Amino acid sequence: MGKVVLITGGSSGIGKAIGELLFQKGYTVYGTSRNPEKVQQTIFPLIALDVRQTDTIHQAVKTIIDKEGRLDVLINNAGVGITGPLEEIPADEIRNNFETNLFGPIEVMKSVLPYMRQQNSGLIINITSIAGYMGLPYRSVYSASKGALELITEAMRMEVKSFGIHITNVAPGDFVTNIASGRYHAPLVIGSAYEIPYGNTLNMMNDHVDSGSDPNQMAEAVLAIIQNPNPKIHYKVGAFMQKFSIVLKRVLPDKVYEKLLMNHYKL
Repeated sequence: MGKVVLITGGSSGIGKAIGELLFQKGYTVYGTSRNPEKVQQTIFPLIALDVRQTDTIHQAVKTIIDKEGRLDVLINNAGVGITGPLEEIPADEIRNNFETNLFGPIEVMKSVLPYMRQQNSGLIINITSIAGYMGLPYRSVYSASKGALELITEAMRMEVKSFGIHITNVAPGDFVTNIASGRYHAPLVIGSAYEIPYGNTLNMMNDHVDSGSDPNQMAEAVLAIIQNPNPKIHYKVGAFMQKFSIVLKRVLPDKVYEKLLMNHYKL
């Protein structure tokens, strides 16, 4: 019998691509959506779940346990983008981003861990971002929330390893998804000190997503991780230069790396 898999944010983009591949490979897949009744053309079932609402998390996990009796793999994929000069992003939008990208995934992990511990087995895959490895201009909040999830994963791995549970990160680069349309954009304020550089950077970010990689590449990477009995701590999936930028950050002096980023974003 195939493993039972829960994918948060499974109605579109990377989450949907992962779910479809795993379903086709014989896994028992459950995706989640805030409004599953509005989603059409899904080959695996969707359960209502909003990572910002703990009661929906517990109910979704309970639904799977009641039906399947176990939960083998959690893929924490639900997330949201956010852009803007930090000075001009409303505090409520910053909090919402951390609720979705960090606190939500933490609560989902806390909800599944008792069942995985009882099974003495389990795998949690946190979908983070290459942007979480560096502070990017006008993406400060996104970089911070995804970077925090990377570090949470590193720590939790050690806490649960003795229970037979593995936790790993997968950091994608730019992929062709609807994240650009769904992200919060701080308004481009005419006359603002950031109007021109933020506007230029915003256009560049949208172009990167539109010309990004195929989400099926992420699905194949996740499948390989699930099939690996001893997964690594970190995985990066995306274009060569996006992955190489992490290496450069490790080896270059801070100010040299900063200058490279500023040149890239034409700042």
